[in-house]
Amino acid sequence: HRLHQCGFPVVMTEIPQPTTVRCTVAFSTAVYQGQATVEGVTARRADTPAAIQAVLGRREIPVAVDPGAKLVELLSPTAVIDGVIAKRNLGTAITDAPVVIALGPGFCAGEDCHAVVETKRGHYLGSVLYTGRAIPNTGIPGVIEGVGAERVIRACGEGSWQPVVQIRQLVQAGELVATVDGQPVRAAISGVVRGLLPQGTPVHRGMKAGDIDPRGIPAYCDTISDKARAIAGGALEALLHLLRERGIV
Repeated sequence: HRLHQCGFPVVMTEIPQPTTVRCTVAFSTAVYQGQATVEGVTARRADTPAAIQAVLGRREIPVAVDPGAKLVELLSPTAVIDGVIAKRNLGTAITDAPVVIALGPGFCAGEDCHAVVETKRGHYLGSVLYTGRAIPNTGIPGVIEGVGAERVIRACGEGSWQPVVQIRQLVQAGELVATVDGQPVRAAISGVVRGLLPQGTPVHRGMKAGDIDPRGIPAYCDTISDKARAIAGGALEALLHLLRERGIV
């Protein structure tokens, strides 16, 4: 969203069944619905080079189902940003493009990529590293209103995810929010459901499948979070710095 608003032509790649929890503010929703709009910016599914160019021509963001990111070689972009947030490198290389940026732990700036953006909440969130690594993953979600791990809805086992509530809905602690092959998943805290995996998503025990915001403000479900904006700012800073350093802009 931020790169698009700054005038960069952005092409996104996704897996066939995205596991994005905050579906109401995720361009990955275009994989299921054909298009998705976040804060006035529209993304549209486009799986071929011709379709991608057509979407870019409309000043929109093309989203291609391309789990191996084969389009990187095909399109030869000036910059590649690994935003998978898998906590490890799944194949991104510093040779993928003139500028390669990665988000979060699992990458070493100067080896795997040219820059790493810190994704852990706290003082260094959104900062850019041109050498070294981001803070290692702790597996503990950031605290909101004094609530950390309890706000995350996790699958109770392996199977098909079936939500029984909706994003923006207010729930109480202990309330049934979903099932996995008939097994109940209940809210650990009271608040507004800010994120849920789509119905039928394959899940495994402990997998993040939803998010409850203890602040209880439904409007937050339709806007980009403070954390996402900070990370995006770091990615934009790294991109502009590296493009200028290489004489590309």
